[in-house]
Amino acid sequence: MCLKQMIMQRNNFPLELLAPAKDLACGIAAINHGADAVYIGAPNFGARKSAANTMADIEKLVHHAHLYKAKVYVALNTLLFDHEIPGAINMAWELHRAGADALIIQDYGLMEARLPPIAIHASTQMDNRTPEKVHFLKETGFEQVVLARELSLEQIAAISAQTNVKLEFFVHGALCVSYSGQCYMSQSINKRSANRGECGQPCRLKYNLTDAQGKTLMRDKHLLSLKDFNLSDRLEALIDAGISSFKIEGRLKDKDYVANVTAYYRSKLDAILAKRPELSRLSTGRSSIDFKPDPQKSFNRDFTTYFIDGRQKEIWSVDTPKATGEKMGKVMMLEKNRFKLDRNHDIVNGDGLCYFDRKNQLKGLKVNKSEDGYIYPLNMDGLYAGATIFRNYNHQFNSLFKKETAQRRIAIEMVFEESDDKVFCLTITDEDGLSTKTSAPLSADEPKNAEMALDQIRKQLAKTGNTPFETTMPVLDMRNDWFIPAGELNALRREALEKHQEERINRNRPKDVVTAPTTHPYPAKTIFKQGNAINQWAVKFFERHGSEVKELGFERQMNYNGEVVMTTKHCILNEQDKCLKLNPAFKKQLPLFIENEKDRYELQFDCKACEMKVIRR
Repeated sequence: MCLKQMIMQRNNFPLELLAPAKDLACGIAAINHGADAVYIGAPNFGARKSAANTMADIEKLVHHAHLYKAKVYVALNTLLFDHEIPGAINMAWELHRAGADALIIQDYGLMEARLPPIAIHASTQMDNRTPEKVHFLKETGFEQVVLARELSLEQIAAISAQTNVKLEFFVHGALCVSYSGQCYMSQSINKRSANRGECGQPCRLKYNLTDAQGKTLMRDKHLLSLKDFNLSDRLEALIDAGISSFKIEGRLKDKDYVANVTAYYRSKLDAILAKRPELSRLSTGRSSIDFKPDPQKSFNRDFTTYFIDGRQKEIWSVDTPKATGEKMGKVMMLEKNRFKLDRNHDIVNGDGLCYFDRKNQLKGLKVNKSEDGYIYPLNMDGLYAGATIFRNYNHQFNSLFKKETAQRRIAIEMVFEESDDKVFCLTITDEDGLSTKTSAPLSADEPKNAEMALDQIRKQLAKTGNTPFETTMPVLDMRNDWFIPAGELNALRREALEKHQEERINRNRPKDVVTAPTTHPYPAKTIFKQGNAINQWAVKFFERHGSEVKELGFERQMNYNGEVVMTTKHCILNEQDKCLKLNPAFKKQLPLFIENEKDRYELQFDCKACEMKVIRR
């Protein structure tokens, strides 16, 4: 595609690949591997408390992203107590000054305070799953809304049909079993609120399932633990349903994971863009990847499409919450210190393998040697013939990331012209249509060989080296043929490229967005604990929008016994082929309970809403 075609395509409907950034290194890796935007934790008040970042690092990430017209969204998405609101507002202003493109928030109280003129995104923690709620958020001033992960394509399309706000949807990574923002399980156990970035992940623990008579139906299983999300084959359907931002989960994941998964989804979206000219990318610059991306080779608990195509079976990771990785084959031959699989493989020394033993417990082993089809592990505790082997650490693949695995380059064209007597101008025009000019007097002399002299000028100016630019041979527009020293041409080129780079960063700084107070009615007239109002600013927000706050949020409560601490679309009965709609006889076993040595919960099944409620007992 030529530069002119690139510029024209920018007017089409833009799609955004949104990647996570635990820190600056992850953020830069995400951008370099093709992300159109990254989301990163603020120094405080983010929903991943252990993934906070300094303001200096956020500003560095902003500069790197804006070079490619990519964006940086900062997560300020916890619920806040009254005394924390002023600090959060001050931080929001610092982030605005640092050039952040948007704030992701959960607490309505921030809307009552003096936010800076910056775009606001509605966190998925706001429980955004109905057209009414999304329309309300749009009218309130939110520029982008992160939808609930439980939605189907039909539900997403119904929301999209009733609003023109940008819709963001998770497409990959770990799944919260509860509706986001509606899980109080961790808070009820040890005051570690998921809504305040401190989730203890009790959903990943083992539980027993018992019935009304105390009979144990399942023992020591991870009954609330889900597989990981993977919608890489449903991206085009999501686009048609109205999604414009495709979000990868993982603000606690390392750089290798971010690079691999981002590059994989970049290739998937690029394939769609290539055949649909009405679509375009949000950012610019082409990423060259030095490996074949494969999400199976990064942390995963096996994959599910969850509810995107309606209710599916086997969405849970019931045997383990840990990563299992790639399925490599079954043990065909087992000897004293080695074994062989039933298929060809590329397992090597240093790989990490795992398997479920006869008691269905996950075991791990490290490969010491792989030779002639045989695998020699350091240990084989509980391994048996017929066991399925998974690789959860790929030594060769992970070793790739010890060096740089991607370069992202912006296409430019250069015109070198003589503007005055031995004064020359180098004009750079990039794929976004931005042009800059840099002039300098040069030591131009009559050439001994005109053709060789002109060829040298072109070659010297075209050396973009380690810069973020790539160019075709420059166009020369000179009054006479000249010989110009290579050192002077190089100096002019460096100055011109640095100037163009700074101009791109400055041009892509976000414009101010003022969010004005509104008074349109909130979808619910009465706000109970699930409304998550834990400060007086949030109470005022609801009152201004016509709602009465009857109860403050769970973080302001003292007793959780008898409270619904989780609402989920995951149904333990359905996973066991015991759906009450199809098998009403199973109602005799109700109520069901999940319990371990410390905690006990009652399960209630709302078949009309097709939801399961978890109640603290």
